[in-house]
Amino acid sequence: MKIDEKYKLFEKNLKKFGKVLIAYSGGVDSTFLLKASVEILGSENVLACIAAGPSLPQSQYKKALDMAKDMQVDIETVAPNEMADESYIKNEADRCFHCKSCLFKTLNKIAVSKGYDHVACGSNFDDLDDYRPGNKAAEKFNILSPLAEAKMTKDDIRQLSRKLHLPTADIPASPCLASRISYGTEITDEKLNQVEQAEEFLKSLGLVEFRLRHHGQVARIEVHSQDIAKIIVEPIRQKIVEKLKSLGFKFIALDLEGFRSGAMNEVLSENEKLKNT
Repeated sequence: MKIDEKYKLFEKNLKKFGKVLIAYSGGVDSTFLLKASVEILGSENVLACIAAGPSLPQSQYKKALDMAKDMQVDIETVAPNEMADESYIKNEADRCFHCKSCLFKTLNKIAVSKGYDHVACGSNFDDLDDYRPGNKAAEKFNILSPLAEAKMTKDDIRQLSRKLHLPTADIPASPCLASRISYGTEITDEKLNQVEQAEEFLKSLGLVEFRLRHHGQVARIEVHSQDIAKIIVEPIRQKIVEKLKSLGFKFIALDLEGFRSGAMNEVLSENEKLKNT
């Protein structure tokens, strides 16, 4: 199916929704979904809700608010409080399911109280083939995925975002900070803050797409192969070591395999993945 055909299908489906509440994070997918929903349904029929918990970087939160303001759409900050859920804090393979369940439960209540017909999220067609326990939560709470339903891939969404002149068109994917913490390691505000501060520092060095993986006392840095030389040269290497140690890490490691999305899932068995999808 061509991209224009996908968009027409997406538009047709969206028009059936009436008033829609968008689970918005300021990332590539949810920003496009919000903008397209405003264009198709009118801003009076759209509400953006963003979860400003400790797993969302403050820099992303502020940018998301600015983008929603530019779209002239109402936005509400919600606090689903996933940190009160012990199943989430345990950080096992189904962590994302518990996080999304907290969020979607909250959004459904808001939608009912404010008269919105549906809640929609920005899951795309590529997500259906990935390990995404959050998809199970979306199904449980009847959350619509109009991008995935129209078979829009991440590349499709980036192309369409460029046409709409969205600033998110070419930014790297931005999963939550909790996804940086190794499975089985308890999630705490302190660890999320360590990851956030470390990644903000690495951004200040000019890195664009990378991850700071939290393995307890070890910080494991993933960068693209062409960026490895940039961060091991002095005095950059020493600055990284000093900064990350100041945040509480004892050992600073560079992953020679380089950046890859979802690297934390590499430790999961196929049975664990099948159990939670």
